[in-house]
Amino acid sequence: MRLSSFLLTLTVLAAPIPAIAAKVSKVDIHGLDEAMTANVRGALSLEDAIGKEIPGRRLGYLVRVAEDETREALEPFGYYAPEIQVDRVRGDKGTDVTITVKPGQPVRVRNSDIAILGAGGDDRYLKEDLAAFTPHQGDIFNHALYEASKTRITRRLAERGYFDADFNSRRVEVTRADHAADIDLVWTSGDRYNMGAVTFTQAPKQIISESLLNKLIYWKEGQYYHQGRLDRLRKSLSALDYFSRIDIEPQPENATLGPEGDKRVPVQVTLTPAKRSIYTAGLSYGTDSGAGIRLGVERRYLNQRGHKALAQVDWAQKRKTATLQYRIPAFAWLDGWYTISAQLADEQTDYIDSRRIEFVGSRSGQYNRNLNLVASMHLLRERWAYVTDDDGDAATPVQYRYATFLYPSLRAEYVDVDDRLFPRRGIGGFVVLRTGLESLGSDASFGQLQARASWFKGLGERNRLIVRGEIGHTFTNALVDMPPSLRFYAGGDRSIRGYEYREVGPRIEKIEITGSGRERRVDSFAIGAKNLLTGSVEFERYFTDTLGAAVFVDSGDAFDGTKPDWRTGVGVGARYKSPVGPIRFDIARGLNDPDSPFTIGLSIGAEF
Repeated sequence: MRLSSFLLTLTVLAAPIPAIAAKVSKVDIHGLDEAMTANVRGALSLEDAIGKEIPGRRLGYLVRVAEDETREALEPFGYYAPEIQVDRVRGDKGTDVTITVKPGQPVRVRNSDIAILGAGGDDRYLKEDLAAFTPHQGDIFNHALYEASKTRITRRLAERGYFDADFNSRRVEVTRADHAADIDLVWTSGDRYNMGAVTFTQAPKQIISESLLNKLIYWKEGQYYHQGRLDRLRKSLSALDYFSRIDIEPQPENATLGPEGDKRVPVQVTLTPAKRSIYTAGLSYGTDSGAGIRLGVERRYLNQRGHKALAQVDWAQKRKTATLQYRIPAFAWLDGWYTISAQLADEQTDYIDSRRIEFVGSRSGQYNRNLNLVASMHLLRERWAYVTDDDGDAATPVQYRYATFLYPSLRAEYVDVDDRLFPRRGIGGFVVLRTGLESLGSDASFGQLQARASWFKGLGERNRLIVRGEIGHTFTNALVDMPPSLRFYAGGDRSIRGYEYREVGPRIEKIEITGSGRERRVDSFAIGAKNLLTGSVEFERYFTDTLGAAVFVDSGDAFDGTKPDWRTGVGVGARYKSPVGPIRFDIARGLNDPDSPFTIGLSIGAEF
């Protein structure tokens, strides 16, 4: 062999053999429920290779380790001895991998020694947490449930003031041959700390008197520590709306000894003032009110006593309102406000010419976490005339009707839901009671009761059922003397969809004389009623985390007699979960002779 041929042969033999490329087209998992399947997929290295060109050796390695990865992913669910088979089939689009699993017999809790030593062992609430610890004896040993229960008790110890709590023992022994797990979990709580001094710091400057903030502290120094006390303080501070940031920090490391040798935790509250003035502006449009503009200014704090002031104007073509409000924080009875307000309203629509001025003095108070109470006194002066009162002669002055009413009002607002922006469970609503006497400043004696409630029920992960109802009744023998603002109306986005705003109820007819001298009905208009009764059932389905659709049925009436003349509307809508609450777009049709064949409604914001 010649030297050149020999060298060429060596070169060819020494050249690297190109690696055979492979691609994973899909990975199928059989024999597991949804949660276990998801956990296995998250653990498989094969999942990261789907759709990618990889060396054949790499594919072989991923298939070999898939069994061990699957086995480890099943252990948190209590399955330590599964039978696992991994198969692969090469196709035109790549290699299909199938993992078939028989979970086998699960590991169950055989012995469970869970306890709290020390003062915390006698704590009633901690005893309830221990009793609720999962998994129980005989249950499948689910790691996620075990860790969640352990974390819940550890957190609860800190929330209830056992800052020195630590684990005395923390061990789980799994015996695979017996399919058994033995839990040994014991805390030593140490002594319970008490509430210490609260220090307020306002930075970069003080805007509110510290004496006012101290009124929010409803506990006494030396009472037992509980995180719920600080949570309520945070909520009260937030409701005042003076501060843009609220930091409340218990400092157990700086605990001091009380007169009886108890440990007291000082609390540091750091407050960042919010912007003092808020200006608002916007455009509005309504089929009844026409185009308009809204302007407002609010002073969050006028002085160190925390007084507030508000001015708003809503100026539309046919409907105008101007509001002034002054609020003073109130703590003598319950957290709340003393409020003095005045509102001027003017309405010039196709069927009514009205103007009213109302002065209101009120006291609100948060009775508990769910119930807010408002007691108020109203002075109302109103004038109005319906279009039917006009004889068509410009020389004839309008014959206005006038009413003056002085009456107290009580309002109770109750909300018990899991999420105020988008509730999936719970109920909320209000009840209002008003009463006035002819002998005490009112043009007629009356009593009025109004109540509204909404009930929410989540159905699965993406569905929601909403049931609403409203009822109202006026006790009076002089309904004709009641001004329009003290009557009940139905129809519109928050009442009976499919009917225009205030369309449903007693109506007056507008008549005109034709050229031949005959009377012709031109239109009719709602004048308000003595009673109100409405109900609604709505079903929502969300297709993503934020987008959904709804179907609904609304029915009811505003009426003067003893029996309602039911009006029913049906419709569909689109829903969007925004940061400020749901955005609702509805298209509805009334089934009982509505003024319009369809109504379109748009509303933004939370239910409460």
